[in-house]
Amino acid sequence: MWGLYHVLSRGVDKRQIFLEEKDYLRFIHDLFEFNDQNPALNVNYFFKNESIDLRSQYMGKNEKRKLLVEILAFCLMPNHYHLFLRPLVEGGITQFMRKLNIGYAKYFNEKYNREGTLFQGRYKSIHVINQSHFVHLPYYIHLNPLDLKFSQWREGDIDDYQEAMDYLEQYRWSSFLDYIGKKNFPSVTQREFLLNFFGGSAQYKKDTLEWLKERDIKSLKGLLLE
Repeated sequence: MWGLYHVLSRGVDKRQIFLEEKDYLRFIHDLFEFNDQNPALNVNYFFKNESIDLRSQYMGKNEKRKLLVEILAFCLMPNHYHLFLRPLVEGGITQFMRKLNIGYAKYFNEKYNREGTLFQGRYKSIHVINQSHFVHLPYYIHLNPLDLKFSQWREGDIDDYQEAMDYLEQYRWSSFLDYIGKKNFPSVTQREFLLNFFGGSAQYKKDTLEWLKERDIKSLKGLLLE
């Protein structure tokens, strides 16, 4: 209806916005909780489990939720995050991002006894209108964690591609695991659209490895936001 968008938000002065595991978990909670036209009810909730299906384990109100956006994919990095969104209502991304960044910043500042802005200005957003961009973007978002261990992967400097893929399968703070059929945070994302397009979980995993080998980042020029 209103298209697809690549959205990025970074910590002010490139500061870390996730300092420990509980911060990542809290943000993933917020991705779910704030994606609702109704007011958030569980803004003070903290996870007690290591693997969470938010829908079944604590929400109970799932059938009454009215989503603002479809969260097609996400990846959390120490000082920024990527989202691939499709709005479901007019102004859905603006409403969702306002709730998300304000809510998480409030949690972070209270927890770490700080004041002031957490995020660097307004979030960045690019409308994905080119089909070739759409095809490549999910792979790029899910490969971002390689920056933490394989810093030259964007230039093709990887000695062991399987080691890189194994690392991605151990990185919990993205939607990649759910896309390849490993239950991680399944209720946060709406995956049917992309999985149908890419041919299912097994094919998506295989194609991610192929994309990594080819590193077609040039196809995403103008969409990366970094």
